[in-house]
Amino acid sequence: MKLASYQAQHFLWQLEEAVATITLNRPERKNPLTFESYAELRDLFRALQYAEDVRAVVLCGAGGNFCSGGDVHEIIGPLTQMPMPRLLAFTRMTGDLVKAMRACPQPIVSAVDGVCAGAGAILAMASDIRFGTPQSKTAFLFNRVGLAGCDMGACAMLPRIIGQGRAAELLYTGRVMMGEEGLAWGFFNRLCEPQELLEEARKFARMLAQGPTFAHAMTKKMLHQEWSMGLDEAIEAEAQAQALCMATQDFQRAYRAFVAKEKPVFEGD
Repeated sequence: MKLASYQAQHFLWQLEEAVATITLNRPERKNPLTFESYAELRDLFRALQYAEDVRAVVLCGAGGNFCSGGDVHEIIGPLTQMPMPRLLAFTRMTGDLVKAMRACPQPIVSAVDGVCAGAGAILAMASDIRFGTPQSKTAFLFNRVGLAGCDMGACAMLPRIIGQGRAAELLYTGRVMMGEEGLAWGFFNRLCEPQELLEEARKFARMLAQGPTFAHAMTKKMLHQEWSMGLDEAIEAEAQAQALCMATQDFQRAYRAFVAKEKPVFEGD
């Protein structure tokens, strides 16, 4: 499957040099999600499992903000009128978006500027790499609308990124974590100036796209699967995963390039 001709309906899609850029594009409302954009993002990340022409993904927002979460008028309001079965269908659907992000083999780099709240904070959390700015305002603000912090995998993933105590503080209070704090806590991999953020994220994604993408996909899968493994299981799983990588042409290319004192050109097979 190739996604070069994909036509997004509820966000922007761009594919250059095997790097896909997904831009949440409702800047007048700080890029909130709707029922439709949730579903399209879920379906797109599922399709990325089979995309031959995408090797890395950048996720960003338009207009100086990342994402303000679920749209108050288009999601929150209707949810207050739904019966339990429909509510559960919705929460499972949003969780399926995170599952799809974690299952897609391509590394996901989030470029986070400005507001990154609620489900927006979850999208950043579910990415593999996060670039922020000093002005990034990340908030897992579910408790502020009377909901639990256990949304879309937050109680499982956030403690693994920043630690149990820090995650508990953010999830209990819903307070804002600014960029410098997010960097110090390990939520952000690096901070950039706002005008340089997207290009720095794309530059990093291009570097990943030029690498051994089969091996990158295996690294992502192991990082995810080993959360629920004991050490012996993890070591065995990594032995099997590494043996598969040793059977790839990229491994052969790297060896030949090393012998020839050249830089390897990886092709992902």
